[in-house]
Amino acid sequence: MPTDLPEPIAQGLSTFLDAARGVFGDRLKAAVLYGSGAEGRLRPSSDVNLLLVLTSFDASQAAALRGPFAVARAAIRLEAMFLLEAEVTPAIESFGQKFSDIVRRHRVLYGADPFAGVQVPRPAVIFRLKQVLLNLAVRLRAEYVERGATPERIAALIADSAGPLRSCAATLRELEGQPAVPPKEALAEFAAGLGETGWEATLANITEARERHPLDAAAADETLLRLTALAERLRERASALPS
Repeated sequence: MPTDLPEPIAQGLSTFLDAARGVFGDRLKAAVLYGSGAEGRLRPSSDVNLLLVLTSFDASQAAALRGPFAVARAAIRLEAMFLLEAEVTPAIESFGQKFSDIVRRHRVLYGADPFAGVQVPRPAVIFRLKQVLLNLAVRLRAEYVERGATPERIAALIADSAGPLRSCAATLRELEGQPAVPPKEALAEFAAGLGETGWEATLANITEARERHPLDAAAADETLLRLTALAERLRERASALPS
């Protein structure tokens, strides 16, 4: 287990992984931690993302894992993805943005690395990147109307949306041929490159929201609108990429 994870997270992951190995046996080929946990950058609002690669999905075995999963979800915000070995390549091709981020930020906790030597097809990444950013912008506009005048709900939305937006910024940066940097840094550099004022406050508010610190109503509204604008601007840049 990675030594840079908080002790409760490491313990919760270890307990769940032991249960998964006991339940699935030799059907479990790999367990991969991805996202901020793989970077050692978990925050109070962060999910712990785990990918389990299986040879096949047996319903009775999966049912036996429900209890351990419920405990881990409550204790450490565990999110698990169950992927069959035969689905690894199709998943990469179908969800290029997500899997480019997984390939970029992952640690193998058990088994062989399913992404060793993997190259995510550039057209698939660009297509999915634009799709994710469009969906994010549309959803944030709707949530702005729905959650208006409730800054605590808007702050929670900001915390949940910042991760995907940062990941998109990191993917865009690589597609443009720039060296890889952590997603948080990639989004900060993108915002700074827009040449507009106010982004420092926006980025600070994102961090506050992800740390579960309260935002006042004006700051919450402004930050959500700025996140929406970032999604729009990132999509504009992604649309200009050559395939």
